[in-house]
Amino acid sequence: MKGRLVVVSNRLPIVIARTGSREWEIRSGSGGLVTAMGPVLRHRGGLWIGWLGLPENDCPSEEYLRDLVLAGTSQSGYSLQHLHLSREEVVTYYDGFSNEIVWPLFHDLFSHCNFDQSYWEGYQKVNRKFAEMVVSRTCRDDYVWVHDYQLILVARELRRLGCTRRLGFFLHIPFPPLDIFLKLPWRFQILEAFLEYDLIGFQTVRDRKNFIGCVRALNGYRVTGRGHVQTIHTDLKKVLAGVFPISIDYREFDEYARTQEVAEQAWITHANFPGMQIILGVDRLDYTKGIIHRLLAFENALARYPDMRRKITLLQVVVPSRGDVEGYEKLKQEIERLVGEINGRYTEVGWTPVHYIFRALPRKELVAYYRTCEIALVTPLKDGMNLVAKEYCASSVEENGVLILSEFAGAAAQLYPNALLVNPYDLTGVADAIYEAFTMPHETRCMMMRRMRASIQRNDIVKWVNSFLRAGIAKDLNDFPQLELFVPRQ
Repeated sequence: MKGRLVVVSNRLPIVIARTGSREWEIRSGSGGLVTAMGPVLRHRGGLWIGWLGLPENDCPSEEYLRDLVLAGTSQSGYSLQHLHLSREEVVTYYDGFSNEIVWPLFHDLFSHCNFDQSYWEGYQKVNRKFAEMVVSRTCRDDYVWVHDYQLILVARELRRLGCTRRLGFFLHIPFPPLDIFLKLPWRFQILEAFLEYDLIGFQTVRDRKNFIGCVRALNGYRVTGRGHVQTIHTDLKKVLAGVFPISIDYREFDEYARTQEVAEQAWITHANFPGMQIILGVDRLDYTKGIIHRLLAFENALARYPDMRRKITLLQVVVPSRGDVEGYEKLKQEIERLVGEINGRYTEVGWTPVHYIFRALPRKELVAYYRTCEIALVTPLKDGMNLVAKEYCASSVEENGVLILSEFAGAAAQLYPNALLVNPYDLTGVADAIYEAFTMPHETRCMMMRRMRASIQRNDIVKWVNSFLRAGIAKDLNDFPQLELFVPRQ
């Protein structure tokens, strides 16, 4: 098929796992990219290239694996193409360079970086493997859209292979300012690799401004344009750099939140907390999410606003992540210590201040929490966008929820002033926002939530994809026809 949309990301939108000692199962992947792009790419006949998430030696046989991937293809409505990584490549490319260098550095948490030379070598090697897969599985007319910080070098490797495909890149995490980026030993190589793409997409104006600042300072290239897309004039070509805030499938969340099964689950949740306002926190286990700061702020609120006691409960969900990494295990232990300390200090008969869940939630349970909780506390120390904030609003069908949002999340630019913006490092300020949300009149809650929901509905995931494609190739999703098996929603 000519003219396909080809998505390249670290992980495929499916996960394979053992159900027993010998059996394997396939299920949908999680994370912002899958949540966002899965619905809009479904049944468009394109191609998604990625890793299955397991070292090659831990995977089933290639024949068995082929059947699993085919099953995933039939579920998703577009072709899936997997590549294998060795255990050593996982350590150097994924655990190492991606998550011990780029992730903390780009989130302005330099102290967490480990600049190991072997990580850089592994990162280059794996990006080359992805590029070779793109060359072998795509044709000249395909548009190749590469995603996120694990695959910055793919365009560089494609150009070295003589590939002339049209290439776009979207960075889902923040881009750091110059003084932080300069700490990266391979800063010139990374910056030049970015500039091998035809279009580079960022979440916020701040992120693009940081990138342009690095390009001007380190490369001396001229930059023109004032709109949401600017042009970088390199020695060999022009590269577009645009701002494309990612979103969600608003309609899907809104419709599912209104279903009977979600309504029943939401009723059960509130029945377990009679007479309470519930504050919801949902985060992957990661030091950038500000979970420790959030717990300390909640404790501050209980100490300074005693009239909230017995009337409010924090429901904190932490989704397991990278449990084999020592730093993440220490973070988990610190979270659990703080939860125990707060509950030990403030618990009364019939009331526990913090309810802590450490597991991934089924979709029904998650959306039911979104629908029923009166307050959402989304306070990352820094985040590319944070789709939890948008999912919460889209699922708040009664329109009586209050969103407390970190000013360092990408979503803040869109949802202000109808979200209560806070500095997550300011524990007193977050505590004050919790009390403001707790005491906010019903009419004000409804007005602010209604405005946020309308904004997210207007700027949904389809608009995000279309805006990127129009900037990159003057096309949108309608130019990649749906397959006949697709039945549009009425």
